[in-house]
Amino acid sequence: MKRSIIRLEEIHKTYGSGESAVTAIKEANFEVYSGETVALLGPSGSGKTTLITMIGCITEPTGGKLFLDNELIYDQKWQVKDTRRIRRENIGFIFQSHNLIPFLNVLENVTLVPQMNKISKNKADTHAKELLDYLGVGDKLEKMPSQLSGGQSQRVAIARSLANNPKIILADEPTAALDSERALSVMQLLKKLSIEQDVAIIVVTHDERMLPLFDRILRVEDGRVYEETKER
Repeated sequence: MKRSIIRLEEIHKTYGSGESAVTAIKEANFEVYSGETVALLGPSGSGKTTLITMIGCITEPTGGKLFLDNELIYDQKWQVKDTRRIRRENIGFIFQSHNLIPFLNVLENVTLVPQMNKISKNKADTHAKELLDYLGVGDKLEKMPSQLSGGQSQRVAIARSLANNPKIILADEPTAALDSERALSVMQLLKKLSIEQDVAIIVVTHDERMLPLFDRILRVEDGRVYEETKER
């Protein structure tokens, strides 16, 4: 049975105050469930990044409620003492640029967060190797990021996002730097992961060709979030 992993109730964000105030997100209300892949669409400046960083406990909302895996995380103020812990333990991030640490090899990049979470090196290494094998880059353990192709780098970044066994993956334009074939491969991989790992995934994208792979589509326009009916 699917369970609610992300729930927003009247979440909004305003920057500044008075006459200079700008509302980036206006009363967002939606849920994302385990095993579900959701696209987040909208023009530049529409509020997509603000929305995803609020869900990721990076940007503090101005008001409303945020639940992650049925835990109340925000209600007019943060309800947890350490939002960094929430990010480390529950959320995996994937960015347009893979953001691999250039002076660490592939295995070290993937095991960094688990070891920060006090997982033993042996256990972190074993899990990382399993993930990298699963993602088709298990033969690149000792390679440095500069020795990888764009598609390989993004697969390593996906492995890194999964290394802490997150319930949530937030991906911000993860295929923008890839050609169409590699972009499709990465999106198919994320879809597969959402089902097999029972993870809730939100992907910010401008690539309408990828939309058939998503379970649902959310569109942000002028700070408001709408659910869009998918064409069958």
